[in-house]
Amino acid sequence: MEEDLSSFAAFCQIIAKLRSPDGCPWDRKQTHESLRPYLMEEAYETLQALEEGDMDKLCEELGDLLLQIGLHTQIAEEAGEFEISDVLRNINEKLIRRHPHVFGNTEVADAEEVALNWEEIKQGEGKNQKSLLDGIPKDIPALAYSQIIQQRSARVGFDWKEIEGVLDKVSEELEEIKQAQMHQQKVHEFGDLIFALANAARWLEID
Repeated sequence: MEEDLSSFAAFCQIIAKLRSPDGCPWDRKQTHESLRPYLMEEAYETLQALEEGDMDKLCEELGDLLLQIGLHTQIAEEAGEFEISDVLRNINEKLIRRHPHVFGNTEVADAEEVALNWEEIKQGEGKNQKSLLDGIPKDIPALAYSQIIQQRSARVGFDWKEIEGVLDKVSEELEEIKQAQMHQQKVHEFGDLIFALANAARWLEID
């Protein structure tokens, strides 16, 4: 095994050992499906560490998150689907491709223009996304779903010009709830209100 335990090579060797015939029974038993809850849990624990500003905890949680990536990659490698080198190649190629202002000759004025270029490049990558909704994970929480839609819309220029319009939309949706007669109408309007509130939070930079 790689002697330097701070190396990525050592990490990959440890994961492979855990999954080997003489490795850990629990790790050997895991599948992509069985690991799903752990991946979500570790992601939320990482977010919690960020929220608390605890850098020691963040360091630990990022390691736990990396463990999930390592396990999924090792399972895929055992099935002959892909290897960690494929994962690294894909992300490196994507980063270079989507940052032509860094690795190419494209000029940008600000971060907003970078975001617009990112979306244009993404659309040209052959992912067959026909709408802003394509590619959003189906298991994502409803509020996070709303935030992603609004962020994508803003990146392609579909957004309010001023905060006043955003807040007026919140008031409008609240009034429509008051006027709704049937229960199903109230459910629908309440969803619209939550969507409008999520957009207001984005504008006010409230997470």
